[in-house]
Amino acid sequence: MKEGIHPKYEMVEVRCACGNTFKTRSTTPELHLEICAACHPFFTGRQKLIDTEGRVERFNKKFGVQTSEQRKTAEKAAKATKAAATKKTAKATKTATA
Repeated sequence: MKEGIHPKYEMVEVRCACGNTFKTRSTTPELHLEICAACHPFFTGRQKLIDTEGRVERFNKKFGVQTSEQRKTAEKAAKATKAAATKKTAKATKTATA
């Protein structure tokens, strides 16, 4: 690296419009931000989905938003109905051959 042509790289305090401050390194003497990780909707969980023509609602209706508990109960119910159908066909086959 050539001497004297590079900017000074120093510790600076970054200030956000929300009031959050943190330290980092930069070539500028001070940094002022409009939005940071502490106030950005994506990182804070306050992000809203923009539903265009009901697409999100239609997707959730078609594929459903299920928790793991709901999936387990749905699987148990499906197994129970499948077992009942198997018993019914086995019983019908047994009576038909007798």
